[in-house]
Amino acid sequence: MPEPVLLVLTFLFGAVIAAALVHLRSQRQIMSLREQQARLESRIEAEQLSAQQQTDILTQTRAQFGAAFSELSGQALKQNNDQFLRLAQENFKRHEQTARSDMDKNEQAVEQLIKPIKLALEKTEQQIQTIEKERREAYGSLSQQLQGMAESQTRLQTETRNLVKALRRPEVRGQWGELTLRRLAELAGMVDRCDFFEQETTNSENGRLRPDMVVRMPENREIVVDVKTPLDAYLSAMEAETDADKQLHLERHARNVRERVRELASKNYWAQFKNSPEFVVLFIPGDQFVSAAFDVDDRLLEEALQQKVIIATPTSFIALLRAVAFGWRQLSVAENAEQIRCLGEDMYGRLCSFGEHLAKMGRSLGSSVDHYNKAVGSLERKVLPGARKFTELGIHHHKQLPELDPIDKIVRATESSES
Repeated sequence: MPEPVLLVLTFLFGAVIAAALVHLRSQRQIMSLREQQARLESRIEAEQLSAQQQTDILTQTRAQFGAAFSELSGQALKQNNDQFLRLAQENFKRHEQTARSDMDKNEQAVEQLIKPIKLALEKTEQQIQTIEKERREAYGSLSQQLQGMAESQTRLQTETRNLVKALRRPEVRGQWGELTLRRLAELAGMVDRCDFFEQETTNSENGRLRPDMVVRMPENREIVVDVKTPLDAYLSAMEAETDADKQLHLERHARNVRERVRELASKNYWAQFKNSPEFVVLFIPGDQFVSAAFDVDDRLLEEALQQKVIIATPTSFIALLRAVAFGWRQLSVAENAEQIRCLGEDMYGRLCSFGEHLAKMGRSLGSSVDHYNKAVGSLERKVLPGARKFTELGIHHHKQLPELDPIDKIVRATESSES
């Protein structure tokens, strides 16, 4: 099964497990709330039963009082009907009021007990509704994600089938291999039709030989490269439903690679290209294709080398091209060494001339400093003493005579001037 399918199935399985866990958690919360509701309902039933029992007691009390009243009334009839009836009615009213007061108190007490239970039941119902709403929303979102993943998987499978169908065509596989070869050459810095040549043709005793690429190396050396894409058996192995079928297809894939090696060795490219070493590169555009063949046939690489065929994959071939590109760069440096030497000699001569000019400028500046210091000394000794006497005689001006200091800095001499 392809890795994208496994990844999608793994993700689907994880999503289903997550949904099941969320559902189980919601069910546990609902069961807990329902158990709490059942306990509260049992408590309410107990309170209602107690109130019913008190009502039954009151009814029995009324019945007893009625029986007593009948008995007393019968006796009163014998003694004193009016007085007995009055006393009996007062006694009955007093007991009735007491019973009604007790019953009102019991009803209030029951209401006080039932009120928090009722509030708790309402809160529990709200929580259950909220949990159910969240569960439905989560289930709906999960369903949408699963549907989107299923659609993406369907599109991926369709594109994969189209790609496999295209790669089963020999001309498509050939174009793909040649395009991969060109991209690797460009990536390695081997410019098109400069350090390598595609589809170069040469004549031989067996006819016209046309390798897919000839890589030019320094000193007119050449490496012949031919592209092969034996993918039919490998693609069939990837689509196999059982391990036995997959193994059979992989063995056929290894035989196909071995056959390509034999065909390429029979072309004897190194004999047709005089500057080529005695080997030819068989390029297969996929490391997995080569590793699958090597896993089945462990002598394939050794026998290919014995037939002077080097099996290369994109990883090893890019290393080979980079080594060739490095050789070209070293050759370019060697060819430019003489020009670099000439440029260095010319630069050295220019620097020598520039140093001579600087030495002359330094000597000229030193002479100018000496003349300046002599002029300042002469001015201080012979001119300024007489000028200062004018101020002593009363002549004043808005400007003052400046103080002129001699220059003590010595101009640094260059090595050429010192020598």
